[in-house]
Amino acid sequence: MSKRPNFLIFMSDHMNADVVNGNSCYMPNAKKLAKEGILFKNAYCPTAHCCPSRATFFTGVYPSKHGIYNNVLTPTAIHSKLNSGVITFSELLKLAGYRLIFTGKWHVSAEENPVDRGWEELMVTCKKTDFCGNSIIDWRNDANTKDSDDSRQRGQILRPGWGDYQLYKTLPTDDCIEKYDYKVVDSAIQIIPELARDTKPWCLYVGVNGPHDPYVVPEQFVKLYDSKQVKLPHNFIDNLEDKPRIYQRLRQERFGQLTEDEVREAIAHYWAYCSMEDALFGEILKKLEETGQMDNTVIVFLSDHGDYCGAHGLFTKGVPSFREAYNIPCIIRYPKGINNPCCEVNEFVSLADFTPTFLELADVSVPDNLTGRSIVPFLKGEVPKNCPDAFYSQFNGVELYYTQRIVATKDFKYVFNGFDFDELYDLKNDPYELVNLSQNKNYEEAKHNLVKKMWKFAMQENDEIMFNQYITVGLAPWGPKDAI
Repeated sequence: MSKRPNFLIFMSDHMNADVVNGNSCYMPNAKKLAKEGILFKNAYCPTAHCCPSRATFFTGVYPSKHGIYNNVLTPTAIHSKLNSGVITFSELLKLAGYRLIFTGKWHVSAEENPVDRGWEELMVTCKKTDFCGNSIIDWRNDANTKDSDDSRQRGQILRPGWGDYQLYKTLPTDDCIEKYDYKVVDSAIQIIPELARDTKPWCLYVGVNGPHDPYVVPEQFVKLYDSKQVKLPHNFIDNLEDKPRIYQRLRQERFGQLTEDEVREAIAHYWAYCSMEDALFGEILKKLEETGQMDNTVIVFLSDHGDYCGAHGLFTKGVPSFREAYNIPCIIRYPKGINNPCCEVNEFVSLADFTPTFLELADVSVPDNLTGRSIVPFLKGEVPKNCPDAFYSQFNGVELYYTQRIVATKDFKYVFNGFDFDELYDLKNDPYELVNLSQNKNYEEAKHNLVKKMWKFAMQENDEIMFNQYITVGLAPWGPKDAI
């Protein structure tokens, strides 16, 4: 067996950090992994959207450098492929002699598939031919399809002319055995014995679709939870009156249709979906154990972004800047490389940090000019010298375009909203982000310092979108000259 480690990457979609950082969600395999490894409690994605976050994970750079800003598989894609010259960690691992296996969700480029970046493909979803969303032609062809009547069903959100949306649903267990993520995970399980016989070190990526909305979950997992016992999030009481209007609109017109009991049921279904993914993850770990590969494998459990899961009365993800959509689960287990297992790290890490981390662990040279920094020192019980003191976002909208940037330290969080008024939260005294202090003059200094940090990061990352000085778009309270 190679002295270089193998890599098993299990990436979910829409899983927020609370399901592993807290105790409400049944996640026995992830929790066991954390006890045997390291739990990173302040891991973040660069944007609460699949494609740009996944592109950052694979490249180690932020959207302003890799070029993926929103969904690449819709007509509204800002950019459908990675920028020229951007490389992925997989290409470098392959050059170093690694065997690379990819199964599950890609969603990085509409013009390339994993095979174009060095991977062997098993079952790839959200690949370059899997366009989604609706064009004008699609809607014209669908003109004769009627919405339901005005009587809203449980867990349903009425959307006249769009098609009603079922946020959650329980399915008979037998309906799910050969569907959804089961096949993706089974393809990974089937190849693990072959990898054990291979003389090359390997990297296996498993990208499941859950717990992406709608929360359609087998009954066996829904039964793990009594929705009547589910507590509403602390910030569910937020009426959003001091937040941007689009936040208010999402709650008032969409998720506000749900009763409090339905919100509890939706949360329970979300947790059930997470529990299902945890069970599937456990099956992969079991096969690794059976083939004797646990000790020499770096196992990474994480997600592309989170889900509001009822926080502030919202679900799914999108433009609201709240922590629940950005804070992701992140666990690493590597017995040969972790000095102090069963520990928690509270420093900031991001999806950009994994490319340099994988390369360092594989003894491969790390390219210059990456956004991310290796987190290998944490595995050794050390804090990296260049550890950031803040988390930064780069959000340029989903299928509707919104320019937004977040700068969050342990004490304060500033949100620049190019489409509405800004946000500022005192995280020490208001961890649930209930009170927007952006217009409060008593917090002017804190706000000013965060704006300076925003500009310095934008300069570092060549974030050109932010630097247009025209009167109608140069709306940050202090401009870039202020940070030089």
